[in-house]
Amino acid sequence: MPLPGFAAWSRADWLAAAPTPAARPALERGLGWDVTDFGRGDFDRVGLVLCTLRNGTLAERDSGSGQTYAEKLLVAQNGQETPMHLHRRKAEDIINRGGAALVVELRPETGDGDIITLVDGLERAVRAGESLHVEPGQSVQVPAGVYHRFWADGGAVLAGEVSAVNDDVDDNLFLDPSPRYPSVDEDAPARYLLVSEYAELLAAG
Repeated sequence: MPLPGFAAWSRADWLAAAPTPAARPALERGLGWDVTDFGRGDFDRVGLVLCTLRNGTLAERDSGSGQTYAEKLLVAQNGQETPMHLHRRKAEDIINRGGAALVVELRPETGDGDIITLVDGLERAVRAGESLHVEPGQSVQVPAGVYHRFWADGGAVLAGEVSAVNDDVDDNLFLDPSPRYPSVDEDAPARYLLVSEYAELLAAG
């Protein structure tokens, strides 16, 4: 799948571009790659690879003008889970772009009532804890304030996320407390820059 040019930038490319005015919006908006195991230390079972393709700023989100949306690509290997979490501010559509089935489970923040949402564009009452098998081309909407988890079933999945402005620093609440950006123990020279490293570059610039 073709990606924006910055998705192919090396670590050296990002470090060279970071001081320039042209690169600052990409850094401020968190565009680029992210790899996480959610602090579990078992990436093959609990983890995700993400690339943020576009995103607005928190100021745009709060004013309701400008770029008030975001888009990500998500790569999950077979059986690899993103653990149960919710977003206070962000509604999102999770879209299976290709590969195996993506299983998505929704739960209300409190109680066990149904969740009225859109599944593949059609309104549906989803039971708390129901496993939705989202096939390639299909989607499920996750309203703000609804717990959700998902995993690939039967092979790797390339998924997409289209949402309101994304804020991975303050808008993720995990059912079992987990760091969104865990520390990385490098056992080889790092070739790419991760989104979690942008804050340091912005502070230095």
